[in-house]
Amino acid sequence: MNALISLSVLGIVAMLSEIFNFKKFLYSLILLGLVAAIGVNVMEWGQFQLWYGMMIVDEFTLAFSGVILLTGFLWFLLVADNHQDKAHISDHFAISLFAMAGAIVMVSYNNLSMLFLGIEIVSISMYIMASTQKNDLGSNEAGFKYFLMGAFATGFILFGTALLYGATATFDIQKIGVFVTEHNSELPAIFYAGLILIMVGMAFKISAVPFHWWAPDVYTGSPTLITAFMATIVKTAAFAAFLRLFITCFSGVELFWNQTIMIMAGATILLGNITALLQNDFKRILAFSSVAHAGYMLLAVLAMNNQSGGSLLFYLLAYSISSLSAFAVLLAVANLKGNTNVQSFKGLAKKNPFLAFVVIVAMLSLAGIPPTAGFFAKYYIFTAAIANNYVGLTLVAITGSIVSIFYYFRIVIVMFEGDESTEVTVGSNTKALLVICSVLVILLGLMPDFLIGLLK
Repeated sequence: MNALISLSVLGIVAMLSEIFNFKKFLYSLILLGLVAAIGVNVMEWGQFQLWYGMMIVDEFTLAFSGVILLTGFLWFLLVADNHQDKAHISDHFAISLFAMAGAIVMVSYNNLSMLFLGIEIVSISMYIMASTQKNDLGSNEAGFKYFLMGAFATGFILFGTALLYGATATFDIQKIGVFVTEHNSELPAIFYAGLILIMVGMAFKISAVPFHWWAPDVYTGSPTLITAFMATIVKTAAFAAFLRLFITCFSGVELFWNQTIMIMAGATILLGNITALLQNDFKRILAFSSVAHAGYMLLAVLAMNNQSGGSLLFYLLAYSISSLSAFAVLLAVANLKGNTNVQSFKGLAKKNPFLAFVVIVAMLSLAGIPPTAGFFAKYYIFTAAIANNYVGLTLVAITGSIVSIFYYFRIVIVMFEGDESTEVTVGSNTKALLVICSVLVILLGLMPDFLIGLLK
């Protein structure tokens, strides 16, 4: 909970920096503040607190909050060298910090009203950030499309929450779980209707098929920095919220929803990977790749065992740091070449071996090739699913992973073609980000046991 307070204070400081004229120190203050937030988050480990029944601090909260804070710190390293709107930088920093605060709420809620508040804090921030390039038609379209689709999803979640309250007379997810256990055979129809509506709304938030079509256009049209934020921090918060909700509230009626989630997961994996295979724009490839990864992570929700939390935590961290590496290099290449097409990476390996190495590590991890973190991320997710007898779905996931190798390795092959590439320069903060992410991807691949055991 101290991490939430730290982020809120940092957001307020960012808002005040313009008024009190200390904007030039703001970036350093934010990085120091995020380091402090990570520190207080670690210090709370092992504690259990329930804040007026609304928010909960437990190992689940602290572990996923840690992923969000670490990813946020790395994202801000990327921002320093690539933020173009210097005039409004304090506003953008404040909105980003408040979005992170909303993400923390989404992983620590104990009441459905707090889940809704967390989702809206994140969503409203992203509606704004997606459309910050006012002169770019794609950015305007991304913000408008995200707003419209997000509004529909919010409606589903609110209506579903109202029906659940009508059935159980509480918003407290622990009490809803107890109610489901005690009345398993006599749950009213409005309870199941509420469950379906919330599931639809959350499926939008994680970009699962068939509620995923907003993601490619929004990811492509938004500024690349914001796309990186959506694909990592927002996705982490959404999946943690999804897992907590279903494990706490709906595990007693698993037979009602598991077939739906199973079909959704399989369709998300196959459609995401096959569609990514057909793309020529690297940003759009990463967008459909993000959809496919959502399908893999749904296996952790389906597993509903003591491996679910740890496997999802590991997957989200591995996916986030790999994606940040890919987006960082994409930003550097796009700034030079003026586009995000795959062919922009042609010859990169000969003129920019460091950047090429970073891309190779990221692609190997996203594809799930050892000895990277991505391999063990998929291994733990698949193991958790098999332990709960989802063997067929796991085979579908493995097939999807094989398909993904083709478009991930396509990027690698293009980097070694030709020699017409000019040298791509990156700032010192971006270099630090690339080094940290690449080292973490390799270290997590070599020593995965520590992290995976945190939430067993």
